[in-house]
Amino acid sequence: QVQLVESGGGLVQAGGSLRLSCAASGRTFNSNTVGWFRQAPGKEREFVALIAWSGGTTYYADSVKGRFTISRDNAKNTFYLQMNSLKPEDTAVYFCAAGRAANIYPRNYDYWGQGTQVTVSS
Repeated sequence: QVQLVESGGGLVQAGGSLRLSCAASGRTFNSNTVGWFRQAPGKEREFVALIAWSGGTTYYADSVKGRFTISRDNAKNTFYLQMNSLKPEDTAVYFCAAGRAANIYPRNYDYWGQGTQVTVSS
C-alpha cells in the first residue's frame, strides 16, 4: 500500500499562485509515476501533470502547460505542483495519485490521496 496526503489548496485570486504538496509513504517502491489530477463539480476527473518517481520525466496537460510545474523532493518523498497564473477554470479538487506506468488516465493509477480544494476567484 502507498499512502498519499495532499496539502496546500485554498482560495486565490485569478493570476495568483499556489503550491500543492503530496507526501508519499508506505510501499512506494511499487510505484513509478506520480500524477496530479483535478475534478471540478459535475465534471470528470482530468489529468493535469505527471512525473517519474525516480527520474525527471514530466508531462503536462495542454491546459496547464507553461503555468504549472510538477517536481519532487526525494529526501522528503514529497511531490509538488506549483501553480502560477491561476484562472477561474482551474477551480477543482486536486488529487495526487501513484501508479506503475506513466499515463494520463485515472483508471491506471493504483493509489490516490484524499484531494485538496483549489478555488480561483475572478
